[in-house]
Amino acid sequence: MQMHQYHIVSRIAIYLLAVIMIIFGVYYFINPRDLFLYIPSIPGGILWVYFVGVAFILVGISFITNQYVKFAGYLLALLLFIFVIGVHFPNWLNAGDKEMKALALINILKDTAIAAFALHIAAGAHHQHLHLEDAD
Repeated sequence: MQMHQYHIVSRIAIYLLAVIMIIFGVYYFINPRDLFLYIPSIPGGILWVYFVGVAFILVGISFITNQYVKFAGYLLALLLFIFVIGVHFPNWLNAGDKEMKALALINILKDTAIAAFALHIAAGAHHQHLHLEDAD
């Protein structure tokens, strides 16, 4: 595959992730009470749901506009790893039934995969931008 074709596929993948992150972010604003149930007891309460929603939307905008991509990618990965360690893994350990345990495991795997992709995007970003030249 030529470098130019690879780069187009990469950009499409990044745009797809960006749109998904924006949708997740909007969901956090539409259903904050549903998501609040999953947050451990920490100061700030439901404000964390809104913070995460804003973060997801800003990451999506960053990836689409090609601005602050390195920062946004590392921020997204950190946020998702915090979810895995602070929310999904404890849910998996303490799940009362088989379905909840399976759902927690799926969330661990999903967020770890998205975090890995975010790290890949961040590592490939040069000077806070993703370059579109063939020389990359």
